[in-house]
Amino acid sequence: MTVTPHHPLGSTDAIGSAATYVFAVCRADHPGDFATTTYGHASGGPLRLLTVGGVSAVVQDVPAAEFSEAALRDRLADAAELERCARTHHDVVTAAASVGPAVPLPLATLYLDDARAGTSLRENQDRFRAVLERITGRAEWAVKVYMTHSDTLARSAASGHDGTPPPDTRTEPRQRSGRAYMNRLRGRQQLRESHREAAIAAAGRVDSALRGLAVGTVQRRPHGPEVTGKDRTQVMNAACLIAEERAEELTDTIGRLRASLDVDGIEIDVSGPWAPYSFTDGEDLARHP
Repeated sequence: MTVTPHHPLGSTDAIGSAATYVFAVCRADHPGDFATTTYGHASGGPLRLLTVGGVSAVVQDVPAAEFSEAALRDRLADAAELERCARTHHDVVTAAASVGPAVPLPLATLYLDDARAGTSLRENQDRFRAVLERITGRAEWAVKVYMTHSDTLARSAASGHDGTPPPDTRTEPRQRSGRAYMNRLRGRQQLRESHREAAIAAAGRVDSALRGLAVGTVQRRPHGPEVTGKDRTQVMNAACLIAEERAEELTDTIGRLRASLDVDGIEIDVSGPWAPYSFTDGEDLARHP
């Protein structure tokens, strides 16, 4: 996995010794206590709030040499370093969102200095305030639907219900063997197809339920086996924006949907609450002047 810095700094010859890293944007009256108990990037200074008009940015002074375009390209190409940076970014965003609405900005949102960051805040202030209004009292939840492979095939084979017809005892043994083999292949293929159809139908029921509960939903491309593992296929990867007072209703609804499944090998996962990454347009809002 690679990440392109959202606002890469240029050559370190053209910048000062420190740059301004922006994690999130919140209201000007956002409680700042979280900044004294949360740590940003290890090589940077303490977290602080940079206030411009009616909004504040959660920022940190970081060494410009370590966060230049070239330095970040090299650092984030390393999986372990990428994970550290992403986890730090997420931890700060989560801490800010735990005490009030916060718009998460993309990983490695950087400005040359506070003045540049402040100009961007000022130019986008109305848009930030509109997004903050939308997410107030709401949080993001992730809902995923999977079809599992090994359990379903193993149970069907053990029970003899793998879709294969009984052998024709009127034919020669060799013919029976060949036909039985082809029948098994066809039976397993039919089983996989019916399994996938059932998983897609379950995902449809989940989607309908979410639309009745959520302020907004986003359907993302399902993850591949490098994320889910070889024994599971993801058929739904959704994010939904849920009012805080409906969180229990969401988890109860997912529980009922799980209980209503009439086939083996389908999983419905729900996780949250999270900072509303999918509903804030942080990628678009985090722009240089």
